[in-house]
Amino acid sequence: MKKILFIIILLIYFLFIFSTFSFAATPKLVSKLNDAFEDIESWIIKISTPAAAVAVCTGALMRKFSFGDEEKIRTGKKLISGSLFSYAFILAIDLVLSTIQSLIS
Repeated sequence: MKKILFIIILLIYFLFIFSTFSFAATPKLVSKLNDAFEDIESWIIKISTPAAAVAVCTGALMRKFSFGDEEKIRTGKKLISGSLFSYAFILAIDLVLSTIQSLIS
């Protein structure tokens, strides 16, 4: 029984070792999709920075020129906090994806 268990463990060990070595190239479709997703990610980062700045400025101006209207003040605060949270979320996702990509490579 111990010999059979040892052989099974040894077989699994060799399968893990040989599965890490890949002699095939990455298919063209996969590399094109990876490049497309990287382009999309870079565009999202480039667009999100000015969008967050515009949203924060709009919220600040809405609070500044509310003239005491509580609803406009509350809306301005929500706009500022929502845009900052969204921008931080996009940057955090970019950081996580970069970390995963560096660990895979």
